[in-house]
Amino acid sequence: MHTDLAEGLVVALDIGGTKIAGALVDGAGRVVLRSQRPTPAREDGETVMRAVADVLAGLASSPLWESALAVGIGSAGPVDAARGTVSPVNVPGWRDYPLVERVRGITGGRPVTLVGDGVAMTAAEHWVGAARGHDNALCLVVSTGVGGGLVLGGRVHPGPSGNAGHIGHVSVDLDGDPCACGARGCVERIASGPHLARRALENGWRPGPDGDVSAAAVAAAAHAGDPIAVASFARAAQALAAGIAATAALVEIDIAVVGGGVAGAGEVLFAPLRRSLGDYATLSFVRNLTVVPALTGTDAGLLGAAAAATRARGGGAWAATPATGGGS
Repeated sequence: MHTDLAEGLVVALDIGGTKIAGALVDGAGRVVLRSQRPTPAREDGETVMRAVADVLAGLASSPLWESALAVGIGSAGPVDAARGTVSPVNVPGWRDYPLVERVRGITGGRPVTLVGDGVAMTAAEHWVGAARGHDNALCLVVSTGVGGGLVLGGRVHPGPSGNAGHIGHVSVDLDGDPCACGARGCVERIASGPHLARRALENGWRPGPDGDVSAAAVAAAAHAGDPIAVASFARAAQALAAGIAATAALVEIDIAVVGGGVAGAGEVLFAPLRRSLGDYATLSFVRNLTVVPALTGTDAGLLGAAAAATRARGGGAWAATPATGGGS
């Protein structure tokens, strides 16, 4: 049978290093109202919180607000779902920040559920996206950072603190560059958009007349055949492949779903990713692992946050809506 979100609206927040997005999401998973602000990631914690409050105020101005029964948050991590705190690597002003308590206060005491952004994206993809119908999957967000989440035994597996599947801070280069998390050679340090673009610049890539040095600009150069840009994406793909293969060896996933802004580069990322996966996923039980682009796009975090809020209310939204003709 279908496992839809329960009837009624929920408030969803998607908090990342670049933007803070909010939405009211209905019982069928439709975004009915949006609000968004840039993340003042280099400012102090209260300045970041004011941006969150502004996003919520944009939603609260609607008459639909009163019908929203709960709040779900998907945040860049690490998060501590048990304590309701967040410490996003790319938002240094938030360390053990009591986000759940603050959001509960702003939203009039509504119940608030917190998960990492990778878990949120995973819930969205398992519900209505590329992981639908798969019982064992890894979903990745490759953007300002690199997050991830797991589906095990047909259900999203957030783990005790809400961080399970956080592939971005798996080390794939033991003597690699220091990561913001404190370790070395993490997947995120190699494959995230800012680090991918930085490496291209360090190796001699130069932007066009507009001066755009973003990962999207590097992707455009790679599509045009620039060898340095192509190599930068290949290196990112190699790091992702190593992390995906290690995850598959541990928990026997059969599909990896890759979303986020960097995944928007398309085949300049996915072609070398599939090649590199063949080099790392060599054991018999991981050899048939497939890698596909995510389907829920920029709404993944919002839909996953809505699923988290609904599950906390007893709606069972961690389980997938079955694909046509089967599924769980």
